[in-house]
Amino acid sequence: MNTRTLRLTLGLLILALAGAALGIWWTAREGSPPPATSNERFSPTPQQIERGAYLARAGNCAACHTTRGGAPYAGGVGITTPFGTVFSSNLTPDSTTGLGQWSAADFWRAMHHGRSRSGELLYPAFPYTSYTLVSRDDSDALFAYLRSLASVSSPNQPHTLEFPYSSQAALAVWRALFFRPAQFEPEGSRSTEWNRGAYLVRGLGHCAECHAQRNALGAAQAPQELRGGLMPLQHWYAPSLASTGEAGVGQDDVDATIALLKTGVAQGRSAMGPMAEVVYRSTQYLRDSDLRAIAVYLKDLPSVQPQTHQGTAADQTAQFADGKKIYALHCAECHGEQGEGAQGAYAPLAENRAVGLTTPTNLVQAVLNGGFAPATAANPRPYGMPPFRQILDDREVAAVLTYIRQAWGNAAPPVSALDVMQYQ
Repeated sequence: MNTRTLRLTLGLLILALAGAALGIWWTAREGSPPPATSNERFSPTPQQIERGAYLARAGNCAACHTTRGGAPYAGGVGITTPFGTVFSSNLTPDSTTGLGQWSAADFWRAMHHGRSRSGELLYPAFPYTSYTLVSRDDSDALFAYLRSLASVSSPNQPHTLEFPYSSQAALAVWRALFFRPAQFEPEGSRSTEWNRGAYLVRGLGHCAECHAQRNALGAAQAPQELRGGLMPLQHWYAPSLASTGEAGVGQDDVDATIALLKTGVAQGRSAMGPMAEVVYRSTQYLRDSDLRAIAVYLKDLPSVQPQTHQGTAADQTAQFADGKKIYALHCAECHGEQGEGAQGAYAPLAENRAVGLTTPTNLVQAVLNGGFAPATAANPRPYGMPPFRQILDDREVAAVLTYIRQAWGNAAPPVSALDVMQYQ
């Protein structure tokens, strides 16, 4: 081993030991309430269980804790991350594999402190960085609901994380750097409605888990600003909720935002991909008062200036010409020759904010895998777009997307075949 390699190895070792020491110090400093005894009396009322069921919908808990075709809340869903796969736990009241031995205080500690019943640190794939803001009353109501479910024996699957991310020491370091238990503090200068929206968006709704950028260690950056971010390994971009050039609603009517969250479609826009699932499983069931509170809060986010793109002589390129032909053959029948769409059916593409996003990943996903709005009570049979994966190759997808992004007043960067390959 040469001197340079030895220095690098020793440096990494010292860094690892320092990080572990920092994590252990913070864990001791952070503290945690002792676990409650398993015989703690917990007698929820029917009203508390009903409220907990509503809160479980608001938090979209079933999405991560129910496998396709599996028992509700029995866990086992694999959540892929850049560091490996984390499997969700069984939330049914089974005494061996679920929450049967847990107390309300144990559950509160998981929500607020990110620790299991045994005190073990939980992985932030369970979004306790947001759930820490959930009140104790709401945590107890959620626990009451989960304890009312049918008991299902479903052993928790071990996570498959790479070393050192699989260690408690690494988790302690991560928490020392990026997590502080907190509580929601209403802002006195804001309305009750605004504060309710802030509580739902920042806490149980955990919107920042998708709509915030992440650093190299997976921690959300400026989560309350909701400036958008690429969802790791999912190849979907959660657009900025603060930029009017993306999905910001600062200039929109509150009722339009409510309609989008309740029905999945509104004023030529529709929820697709992961957001369609959120509407389908969660927001369509929220009370109108809570949807209005969320809309009011989002409308008041500090505005971010949309990115501007340099215009190109797109109509003179061969790619643009090829894309125009492909569009006429496969797209114009529904979306219109001028990208005008069809009201109540097909989204307009002309001057569409989703079309003009800097990253074309959502468009690539829609063309290859189809674009489907969620089926909701208010819109039970939404129109959808079929997948073109078997019809168009990467070059053709790039060409038609370049045409759509640069025609009818759109002015977004072109798309290459390499982009299509990268985002699928």
